[in-house]
Amino acid sequence: MIDPVTGFVYPDAWIAACTSPDALALAASGLGVLTADGSVRRRGFSTGTTAAAAAKGAVLSVRAPCSKVHLLLPCGISVTVPVVATDGQAICHKDPGDYPDDATAHVTVFATAAPASGITMETGEGIGRYTRDTPRFRSGDPAISTAARTAILSAVNDACREIGLEGAVVTLSVPGGGEVACRTLNRRVGIEGGISLLGTTGLVEPWDDHLAGAVIARVAAADPVVLTTGRIGLNHARRLFPGQEIVLIGGRIGEAITAAPGGVILVGLPALILKHLLPDVLDGTGYGTVEELAATPLFGQAVERAFSAARSRYPLIRIVLIDRAGRVIAEGP
Repeated sequence: MIDPVTGFVYPDAWIAACTSPDALALAASGLGVLTADGSVRRRGFSTGTTAAAAAKGAVLSVRAPCSKVHLLLPCGISVTVPVVATDGQAICHKDPGDYPDDATAHVTVFATAAPASGITMETGEGIGRYTRDTPRFRSGDPAISTAARTAILSAVNDACREIGLEGAVVTLSVPGGGEVACRTLNRRVGIEGGISLLGTTGLVEPWDDHLAGAVIARVAAADPVVLTTGRIGLNHARRLFPGQEIVLIGGRIGEAITAAPGGVILVGLPALILKHLLPDVLDGTGYGTVEELAATPLFGQAVERAFSAARSRYPLIRIVLIDRAGRVIAEGP
């Protein structure tokens, strides 16, 4: 059995340990994660998926009320998401799955839709905006990732085709999003006024201590092993290192490297990796994020310092830093 989200081939022993056919089916669908003891943790939906569902429901309800919408997630999985939608207005509550620390769990995305000559997305209350320019966004832009924006517009386009509309203007808002955002890292990265709409895969991983143990067990059984910190790194690591065991570890970099029995290749975007090797990497630079630093000449100096630290701490490690397009921007140490 293969996890359709990560491509991980579940060990036979894990499958045998699961006594629930329904739980196994959930894991096989990609909406659950099977762990070493046979238990299954449920994946949730990202804020981007929640917004896409609300937007699609709002458009569909221009013709008739609806209580659920079908979406194709960025990871390629088709899902059905419950909504409450009528007269061009819809709400969708974010399902966090079995992730206990999801800061945006159960937030409500509200969408309104009106027929138009093309497709337009607007944002209102509770969706944050950038307060400064960054390498990918300009000051004033809504805090919507590229993957989430694509998913939302695709959902609106599908709904328009389904009911025969030429287009629609959709407005999204998150009541209380400003208060929820105080529990996130938005202010640190220059986003004020609300939450972000995110989701590289469209799903939220059910990360907890039990699942982390299963991940570390995978690392301990592989030699060599490719570690990656996020979904973008995971996708490009498969291309860069085909046929090798690739494990998504999130921010548990030190724990995973320590568990590895031999050589380690660490692949990913710079932020988590550099912050692990150099916790003070942004001190004195005047920049709020590693992404901003990466667009300046200071980045090369930071990378060299980080690689120097890696040489002394992890003699068997190879680090491959990539950008969001998967281009290798630094390699060492």
